Amino acid sequence: MKLTEKLCFSGLLKVDTMKIASFNIRRMGPSKLSNKNIVNYLIKIFSRYSIIVLLEVVDKSGKAIDKFLQELNSTGANKKRPFSMVGSSRLGRTLYKEQFVCFYREDEAKLVDTYQYEDNQVGDEDAFSREPFILRFSCKHTELKDLVLIPVHTKPKDSQKELDELYDVFLHVKDKWETDNVMILGDFNADGAYVSKKKMKAIRIRTDPDFHWLIGDDVDTTVIQSNDHTYDRIVVYKDDMLKAVVPKSAKPFNFQQAYKLSEEMALEISDHYPVEVSLKKSSAAKTSGKAKTKAQKRKA
Repeated sequence: MKLTEKLCFSGLLKVDTMKIASFNIRRMGPSKLSNKNIVNYLIKIFSRYSIIVLLEVVDKSGKAIDKFLQELNSTGANKKRPFSMVGSSRLGRTLYKEQFVCFYREDEAKLVDTYQYEDNQVGDEDAFSREPFILRFSCKHTELKDLVLIPVHTKPKDSQKELDELYDVFLHVKDKWETDNVMILGDFNADGAYVSKKKMKAIRIRTDPDFHWLIGDDVDTTVIQSNDHTYDRIVVYKDDMLKAVVPKSAKPFNFQQAYKLSEEMALEISDHYPVEVSLKKSSAAKTSGKAKTKAQKRKA
């Protein structure tokens, strides 16, 4: 069995929850994806999830990430449960551009629609360095069927302004798609010198009690040992979304600890950990899963 198959084979055949993640992958482009060792660990990380939203993708031609998708889907149990991929246009005000890219398992989620938010409302300032690329999914096996994801990667010095502007993005999406089932996730840069506790009080998605911040302010989402900031977050809107979440499932995935990596090796993968959350499986899906398990045991 190949290394990558060993890394991601176990645990993928049984789906108890729908696990969603956001990952600032630190300049994911041709250089990073040409390193086989890094690719092996990325395949292992990605294979944990039903949906994973990537930030800081810098593959201008798209060839490197297309090749990575092929490698991901040719490994272990992913052969039977493949991922599809969708990405934004290249975003940014300067020559430096990034993309939001989302990988999702076809057997668990159907991509219903995407929307590139345009920050050009009359009388409003251009707040975002990278306007959110919004995704709407129909979830096949969870209690919550309709799910909207708003990925975020703020510019550090503009974090407060961009995070506050997300309230307007939310209202726009809520009106456009007529749904409250919204999850905002990504690298908020909402800690340390970028956003103080005082500044947090001026951010509407923070002060509105209908928004639930699932990653606590004391959680370290960064790899560097000298930095324990909570840059990466997951936020859901209203109680129906909160009830759809598996309690205490929102957390960073410390791949350095899980895979026993040195800090140097971990930083080659990224300077951030993915942040993840699980959605509850529907009763019908649980019953179906149990029936399949019994049938497999009888065959064995």
